Amino acid sequence: MGVEPENTLRSFVAAQQAGLDVIELDLHLSKDGALVVMHDADVDRTTDGSGPIADKTLAELRALDAGHGERIPVFEEVVDAVRIPVQAEIKDAAAARALAEVMLRRDLVSRVEVLSFHDEAIAEIARLVPGVRTALVAEHYGTEVVERATAVGAATLVLDIRRLTLEIVEHAREADLRIIGWVVNTLDHLRLARALELDGATTDYPEIKRTGRFTA
Repeated sequence: MGVEPENTLRSFVAAQQAGLDVIELDLHLSKDGALVVMHDADVDRTTDGSGPIADKTLAELRALDAGHGERIPVFEEVVDAVRIPVQAEIKDAAAARALAEVMLRRDLVSRVEVLSFHDEAIAEIARLVPGVRTALVAEHYGTEVVERATAVGAATLVLDIRRLTLEIVEHAREADLRIIGWVVNTLDHLRLARALELDGATTDYPEIKRTGRFTA
């Protein structure tokens, strides 16, 4: 999020207060298997620490400053802190299994949509959580991304707005897929998202909500 310390409880609460429809977050597994919320695979960019998340225990991660004294949250803290729906991005099948356990235990199936760049992660969460809503994320893609999504049962495509074309949108609509564009942080990209009649867009800046329905 572009106006608060990234991937902290403070940022998610601020997004909700700004009136956004959905919160998008990224999940990584700590060394001891906790589902921690952070975009990068390491802590260098957004905390006062260094090194991969996978090499640190949850206690070690909690000791880091993620900005303005904020701590790295775990997934369950975020869903407890906000009321709006959540899009949770996972990186691999191991994260899918950890997330499935939380979703089933906390009855979060209706509230959490699971995203991934990785087809096998989507297939795994779909196997473990009946009725889960899933979305395939892609940065480098062509029309074949539609077939990838349908093959793993994803109902939504989350696509890099810079590569999105009318041909891809039309192909996705023929397959009855929803389309979300990311990252829509400029007026030009906002105009493109509207012109292509996308179902939504991901943004780092809540104020863009004034012109449409977006996630943060």
